[in-house]
Amino acid sequence: MSLDSAFFLLCFLPLAAILYYLLRGERSGNILLLILSLLFCAFGSLSSLCLLLAAALVNYVFGLLILRFPKAGKALAALAVVLDLAFLGAFKYLAFLLSLVLPLPAAGWSGLGVAAPLGISFFTFKCISYIVDTRRDPACGTRSFFRLLLYISFFPQLTAGPITRFPEFNAQLGARTRRADDLGQGLRRFVLGLGKKLILAAGAARIADPVFAQGAPLIAPLAWLGAMAYLMQIYFDFSGYSDMAIGLGRIFGFRTPENFRDPYTADSITDFWRRWHMTLSYWFRDYVYIPLGGNRKGLLRQLVNIIIVWFLTGLWHGAAWNFILWGMFYGFLLILEKLFLLKYLQKAPRFLQHSYTMAAVLIAWVFFAFTDIGQGMHYLSRMFASPALYSGLTLYYLRDNLAVLLIGILASTTLLQKADRFLQERLPWSTPLLCAGCLLLCTAFIVDASYNPFLYFRFRYERKHAEKTESAAVRYHHPCTVRGFHRASAPDLLRKRKPGARCRTGHIHAQCVLRRLRYRL
Repeated sequence: MSLDSAFFLLCFLPLAAILYYLLRGERSGNILLLILSLLFCAFGSLSSLCLLLAAALVNYVFGLLILRFPKAGKALAALAVVLDLAFLGAFKYLAFLLSLVLPLPAAGWSGLGVAAPLGISFFTFKCISYIVDTRRDPACGTRSFFRLLLYISFFPQLTAGPITRFPEFNAQLGARTRRADDLGQGLRRFVLGLGKKLILAAGAARIADPVFAQGAPLIAPLAWLGAMAYLMQIYFDFSGYSDMAIGLGRIFGFRTPENFRDPYTADSITDFWRRWHMTLSYWFRDYVYIPLGGNRKGLLRQLVNIIIVWFLTGLWHGAAWNFILWGMFYGFLLILEKLFLLKYLQKAPRFLQHSYTMAAVLIAWVFFAFTDIGQGMHYLSRMFASPALYSGLTLYYLRDNLAVLLIGILASTTLLQKADRFLQERLPWSTPLLCAGCLLLCTAFIVDASYNPFLYFRFRYERKHAEKTESAAVRYHHPCTVRGFHRASAPDLLRKRKPGARCRTGHIHAQCVLRRLRYRL
């Protein structure tokens, strides 16, 4: 079950909120939240629920042992972290590791074992942070399995974060109040994230998905448009999910740390990663970079630590070489900025700083999007090597998605937050109306459109072709039609429409652009 699914929006969430506000006392509310979180996990699969319970129990036992035997705490914590990483590796990286030592490709090993539990990358990091924090400060631990299990399985944060720390979460378990303000602010933030996910991200995907699926005919304008659309898609998809998780937490009285702070307004890669997926950056800083020595052991050791952190960051995002390349690309840029580039950037005009940052981020997202590194490199070559400056198909995509793209560009800046603050301060009555309208629009999108799964949670770009036969797998794109897609072959189209004949939209057929396009339903 996803936070943007029809069942969650129309059944699970209303029922959960009603029951939570009808109950009295924090203990009864916490019990309800634990039940709801376990049910949410069980909707994915019962095996996911069993594995999550097992992970929580193992870390609870090790936490008790660390509290009971503090002198052996370091060894116990190290063993617990190794077990957590082995658990993550067995379900997420086993096929990738086997493909490195055996000739069969990774896809051939993908059917091994049980499917990975829901949100394994995120709740494993929660488990590790709990163990390490307990080792550092016994006050951060707990003797209550109930509290630890609720922290690990809390359903708003289960599938894609934000990655919270147990001391912050535990402090709120007994100090929350049921207030109308929390409910209203939580619903507002949730609807805002839902709109980002279903309207802006899905709108950008209508460009990025078919362009990325296109082969040799790709030319530079279309390649750049597809990359920029993907840049917007992944931001609104992930930041939208984070907004939904923060809003859900607020509905139930929890304050969740922010995960994004206008990353596309950054003026350097260093600044970008202080704004993008902040809870993940803080996690790697506190549990990997600083324990390795950080910047305390000389410049060379600091650069090595940066490389290690970004190798692990890329690997955490997915078990494929393109994610490692993506992470190492950022690590290389951060090292350059650390050595000399950042001081020159700070002297340059703001426009140049921002242009450099967005160009680097755009290239990085191309690496991220293509699991096959060869395809990613080919796409980049089409962006920079294609001599064509005009594309009818590019104009078609711009024309049909111009409104969504313009709104997305504005929403990527600080204007959205400023407009939101202005409405809350000057026109507070408009906020409920706008939220209701956005919710109705999102509901219409869910009912009308096919399900659009959370992009960042998949950690890879998947293309599914609906046609079963090879001859029907390729569709032909005709910009003059209302729908834009024909099931007929190109010769059939040309026979049906003679040169000079008028299309349904009134354009002369001889002036139309007919291009082949692989279209993903």
